[in-house]
Amino acid sequence: IVGFGTYHYEYASGRTGGWPVVAFAPRKIDLTVYVMPGFDGMADLLQRLGPHKTAKVCLYLKRLAAVDRAILGQIIERSVAAMARQRVS
Repeated sequence: IVGFGTYHYEYASGRTGGWPVVAFAPRKIDLTVYVMPGFDGMADLLQRLGPHKTAKVCLYLKRLAAVDRAILGQIIERSVAAMARQRVS
């Protein structure tokens, strides 16, 4: 996993950890982009992205060449901005 930025989290159980604000990993089947804090409010961008699948915070792409990289950039920018707002709150 290649990550950019860092945020720290704490579960209700008291367990803490750290994770990148945005990360990607080339997997055997898909390129996985980890988008924190998820995809709420991004339906407009996801519709225009191109072929993909999503999970809670994972964006799965078969081929980077098949998606609109400008839209992917906007998804990442929104994600980073959302994480910055969470840190301030």
